[in-house]
Amino acid sequence: MIKLLKVSAIVLGSSLMVACASSGDLDKLQADIDKVQQQVNQASEAAANAETSANAAAASATSATAEATRAANAAAETNAKLDRLLTKTMMK
Repeated sequence: MIKLLKVSAIVLGSSLMVACASSGDLDKLQADIDKVQQQVNQASEAAANAETSANAAAASATSATAEATRAANAAAETNAKLDRLLTKTMMK
């Protein structure tokens, strides 16, 4: 019997708490949801912008790597030509 009274009191208390939600509380909750949705949209835009910037940076890095490779190859060819010229000059 005591358990039944305790359970009844808990159910009654819970019912009163749920029933006490007013339209003002619901409006506040909706405003909070709208604010969170706006923040999510802003975060999504920022992430998209960051992705675009990262892609541009990756393309630029790839281009720079290719240019550095070409410059290194040209330097190696020039060094080889100079070595051959030096060797040829020293043999004379």
